[in-house]
Amino acid sequence: MASHNDTVVVLFGATAGANGVKLGSDERELILLVWQIVDLQNKKVGKLHRCLVKPDSLELAEQCKEDTALNLDDISKAEPLDDVLQQFHQSVSSELKLLGRSSFTLCTDGPLLIRQVFHPEASNKNLVLPDCFYSFVDLRKELHKCCPNSGSAQDHTLSSMAEYLNIPTENTETSAGVWEVKTMAAIVLRLLSEPHNHKFTDFETVKCKFETGACRKSEAVDSETVIRARGLPWQSSDQDIARFFKGLNIAKGGVALCLNAQGRRNGEALVRFVSPEHRDLALGRHKHHMGSRYIEVYKATGEEFLKIAGGTSNEVAQFLSKENQVIIRMRGLPFTATAEEVLSFLGPDCPVTDDKEGLLFVKYPDGRPTGDAFVLFACEEYAQNAIKKHREILGKRYIELFRSTAAEVQQVLNRYMSTPLISTLPPPMLPVIPQPFIMTGPARDCVRLRGLPYTATIEDILEFMAEFTVDIKPHGVHMVLNQQGRPSGDAFIQMNSAERSFLVAQKCHKKMMKDRYVEVFQCSGEEMSFVLMGGTLNRSGLSPPPCKLPCLSPPGYAFQTAAAVIPEAALYQPQALLASPRTPQHPAPAAPPAITYYSTQAHAHAHAQAQAQAQAQLYMNMSMNMNYTAYYPSPPVSPTTVGYFAGPHGSMVAAQASPSAMLPQPGALVRMQGLPYNTGVKEILSFFQGYQYAPDDYNSLIQMNDQARSLLQPPKEWVCL
Repeated sequence: MASHNDTVVVLFGATAGANGVKLGSDERELILLVWQIVDLQNKKVGKLHRCLVKPDSLELAEQCKEDTALNLDDISKAEPLDDVLQQFHQSVSSELKLLGRSSFTLCTDGPLLIRQVFHPEASNKNLVLPDCFYSFVDLRKELHKCCPNSGSAQDHTLSSMAEYLNIPTENTETSAGVWEVKTMAAIVLRLLSEPHNHKFTDFETVKCKFETGACRKSEAVDSETVIRARGLPWQSSDQDIARFFKGLNIAKGGVALCLNAQGRRNGEALVRFVSPEHRDLALGRHKHHMGSRYIEVYKATGEEFLKIAGGTSNEVAQFLSKENQVIIRMRGLPFTATAEEVLSFLGPDCPVTDDKEGLLFVKYPDGRPTGDAFVLFACEEYAQNAIKKHREILGKRYIELFRSTAAEVQQVLNRYMSTPLISTLPPPMLPVIPQPFIMTGPARDCVRLRGLPYTATIEDILEFMAEFTVDIKPHGVHMVLNQQGRPSGDAFIQMNSAERSFLVAQKCHKKMMKDRYVEVFQCSGEEMSFVLMGGTLNRSGLSPPPCKLPCLSPPGYAFQTAAAVIPEAALYQPQALLASPRTPQHPAPAAPPAITYYSTQAHAHAHAQAQAQAQAQLYMNMSMNMNYTAYYPSPPVSPTTVGYFAGPHGSMVAAQASPSAMLPQPGALVRMQGLPYNTGVKEILSFFQGYQYAPDDYNSLIQMNDQARSLLQPPKEWVCL
């Protein structure tokens, strides 16, 4: 029996939209199919067949009408794609039977027709393509193999290949697709003849199924093979993503679903392909649809992929070593749940692979359970039965079940295993600011910009201000970010005088920035402070900042209104979470300011830094509900990202000498995040048992009622606010 490389079927197709180099880029359906058999052994061609295909959407692009000379009347009378595929298969099989053969290989001008048209459209219409569409000959690559001097395979066209082989390129055919098929057949025959004597042995393949697998962080990943898909439905699995990229070969375990800070999917995924060619074809599916959603596709790097999908745990590697398994993630398990209870919850309808070995409980580094687990199932049927138990009760809790991936297993384990037992605070990110920061006086020397483009930068604002840029105070541009850290479209600018701010409001109001006009209003520093602290500024006046969370501090805790000036400060990286106990010092009392600044100094090593001069450090105590603000020319970060600052006894000198009120105690301030809403002062002090708290000298700075003051008595030397 002749092998399948003795016969090729030259195939040409056109869609209702873009064709040529953009074939398949616009998701338009196939409307034309032309094919012809080429007998490689006898070097003969068979009968040419041309068939129209009726799309689901009867609409033709103007460029398509010009290229194919087809109209709606022509395609409306045609057969749908599944019927045309049957007709194609029957026609080819009957001709092969006359030649005494039973197999063949498709031959196309480049990979677009097979990879970007047939497979995506068949996937969207739930059609099963014949096996012949999973292997094909790329005529451009075959010419490049036979004639390396002919140029790059990607740069070839039918005309250029025909010219290189001295084949006539004049198109005298009146029907679209006929000249293309005849030219491809002529190129195949020319490659078979002298002096080329080419053999068609290496074929392009399309993977039938996505292969799951694990990826280690030590593995080398080519950045030219990775893309980022954005806008995915949150419930989509790796198989759904592989189906979206149907026709392109994804590397084993090459789909990594991204998770947000809460461990939930954020609608993004990193996908790794087998070659840069397939990555480039994947980029051509930018804004193609998955259901009713369009998916954005961008380039990504190998480092990004390894950060999400790479793992180092031997336990995870052993768990994922069982290939061709369906992974289900269980979330919300009771912390006391055992493997036997989970297996009993799943029941006999969905047996777990290898019983307990198919369960992986996610734990913190100290061994505490997180409530998450991953389960392996041998087939899709068992996994579907498990999904049906979504939100059923185990113990006293309902359990959520989702499809998962090997990359998600790695990502979840990496996230929890890297979680410190005691959360550390982020390093300080504020710059040195030697001049006043935010004035709270009534002078109207500020302007508010409203309606900024979300992509606007500090440089855009300075360009928008034009000649008034010289009148901006140093560090006087404040871009307001929302609580998600994204631009809110507002900004405040401090000017040198009220006169200059008035001129800015007059001349720049409704001036264009990019494609939007920006409103400019004159305001005061007091009004600016209200907005930056979370309040609103409107025509009816000032609305104070919201207070949605219960106040954990005593109700007498308050700051009085006064102008605040930041002294020259330097910020240091914290060296430890908690400072060592210190001997209490007694500073001179001072009036509390509107915004309290904590003056401290970095710890000096006893031998190496004994002579280092004490410098003050800065911490701004702001409301939990304040708006996030970026200060020019600082990076766009919130002042609340500043950590605590520890200082030795030497910092007391600066505190006593300063005429403004500062914390009367050297040491460190700890910010606690994630407290339960019903947490009281006693619970916080109990948490820090073994450490010393702040003495009652804080009473001179923080106004408390008697009940609260009774909780903070010497020798306590630490306080958490």
